[in-house]
Amino acid sequence: MRLATFNILHGRSPVDDRVDLDRFSAAISSLDADILALQEVDRYQARSSDADLTALAAEAMGAPEHRFVAALSGVPGATWMAAVGDEQPDSAAYGIALLSRFPVHGWHHVRLAPVPMRFPMKFRGSLRPELVRDEPRVAVAATVETPYGLATVASTHLTFVEWWNGRQLARVRDAMSGVDRPFVLMGDINMGPERAQRITGMRPLVTGLTFPAATPRAQLDHVLADGDLPSGEGRAVQLPLSDHRALVVDL
Repeated sequence: MRLATFNILHGRSPVDDRVDLDRFSAAISSLDADILALQEVDRYQARSSDADLTALAAEAMGAPEHRFVAALSGVPGATWMAAVGDEQPDSAAYGIALLSRFPVHGWHHVRLAPVPMRFPMKFRGSLRPELVRDEPRVAVAATVETPYGLATVASTHLTFVEWWNGRQLARVRDAMSGVDRPFVLMGDINMGPERAQRITGMRPLVTGLTFPAATPRAQLDHVLADGDLPSGEGRAVQLPLSDHRALVVDL
């Protein structure tokens, strides 16, 4: 069984600043994952050719089971607002996804509050920091019928604000305390391995630097496990899109 997580940067390549849907599909296909967690996923956004990137990924990897969960609805710079879960399936949105080649017996979503106030952030080329608002976040989990029996697998993308992402991770941990084990949490957690393991009490299935993709200096992306799973082999994989490397682990 192969697990993978990938922050796709809505399919864009930093090299040419383009979203090429054929390139995106080829990258997803090359991962050959049985269960795939995706972050920074667009649905019907102009910047990604108005495509449903989750549906494209599902077709590329042959995943009959897939779920996109919006963190934001609308379009950037216009009607960009927090998603609440009742958005129409054909509406523009941005969020995360979880895809599986194996049967899924149920889905579960966890809404994660953003930083409750504006905070200073310095942008490249700016002399002074600007006050910005954080984005809402979300986690999606599935009960999956795997070769090792029923397991719960989740995808999430946490804030980069260090003093808040720990709270979000603890919220995911607590929300998943009663789900079927083994439990695997995948995604862009936006923190290093030691802190992620300390907060969750989970063990890493793979280690590897993932960000920035060209010359990675940090591991922000993780595949963490709790429960009885066999040991495996994992690696970070650079693909021709995104500013993150994907993480892949074979059990």
